[in-house]
Amino acid sequence: MQYRKFKSVDKEISLLGLGVMRLPRLENGKADEKTGIDLIRYAVDHGVNYIDTGYTYHGGDSERIIGKALKDGYREKVLVADKLPIWLVEKEEDILPIIDEQFKRLDVDHIDMYLIHNIVPEVWEPIKKFNVFRHLQKLKEEGRIGHIGFSFHGDYDLFTEVIDEYPWEYCQIQLNYLDKNIQAGLKGLAYARERDIDVIIMEPLKGGRLSDKVPPSVQAIWDRAAAEGIAPPERTPAQWAFKWVASQPGVSLILSGMNSFAQLDENIKIFSEDDMNKMSEAEYAVCDEAADEYDRKIKYQCTKCGYCMPCPQEVEIPDVIRYLNNWYAFDKIPSTKIEYLEWLDGHASKCIHCRACEEKCPQRLAISDIMTDAIEQFSK
Repeated sequence: MQYRKFKSVDKEISLLGLGVMRLPRLENGKADEKTGIDLIRYAVDHGVNYIDTGYTYHGGDSERIIGKALKDGYREKVLVADKLPIWLVEKEEDILPIIDEQFKRLDVDHIDMYLIHNIVPEVWEPIKKFNVFRHLQKLKEEGRIGHIGFSFHGDYDLFTEVIDEYPWEYCQIQLNYLDKNIQAGLKGLAYARERDIDVIIMEPLKGGRLSDKVPPSVQAIWDRAAAEGIAPPERTPAQWAFKWVASQPGVSLILSGMNSFAQLDENIKIFSEDDMNKMSEAEYAVCDEAADEYDRKIKYQCTKCGYCMPCPQEVEIPDVIRYLNNWYAFDKIPSTKIEYLEWLDGHASKCIHCRACEEKCPQRLAISDIMTDAIEQFSK
């Protein structure tokens, strides 16, 4: 297992971190506690020492399962990261009860890494309004939390504003070879690096889409790279994606939501290779070609400019289109539908086809028809 040193943490941290947000589920939909505990302990036994969770993951079961998994001497072997769900904070007095509940679920008296979860435009002002920084700093001074950071899903301009607002110790952004210019992107990674802030990467496989059920046209690119001697023939799509992220300057840790022993074994093997964080120009070019092929498969050319918003029916139009594009680009991989149904509130089913959005769309997209397509594809 490869390890790296965080600037703010006096500990060698595994380059591969375990994100406990996609645990195996039982038939009733609940997280499989026994398998979850076994998975976490297996990861730690094989060198993973960074465990990431969130207040809302599996309705709190993620935190509870981690708490049980870290008994019997496992707590001392890992750093635990948890997050404040700022979108659930309606007033300043809500902050500490949420954090207290996290401590109870985890059954710990100290959380090593604490993040403000999912900073996007609509929660940035409440963060400042509710004095979140002051509360977190006090918890740090009391020894209840160790290091303060944030996870992010906004655009680059907001990212730079957030970075400059507070003396963060680390941040967490989405990055993979397909999403180089999405959200904070490579520019955000460079901006954080310039300010000496550690960067944790989430969604390196885009929720498994870059490794599971790879479209034939993309697989042909990987196969050709192997035939031309650019990469060994045994390199998997997951390995291509992880290597691309690990090779980016400024990456401190890469989270993966591994939910099976097979995934754990594959990823631990990948992250134990000596050249894990090295890529040639030819290899980068192959990844760019794969990204271009995925982009070619995008059905609806939405630029996510947001001019269509707000929708009077509260349909989250750009996000609906994003999920629908993923659905087609990744050959209808089931995880896209699951995430659409579970993570998105403003479903296409709320659309009444008033077409007000179409008048404002610079791309002149037939948004009403796209919403109908989403309803047909994502119906339960």
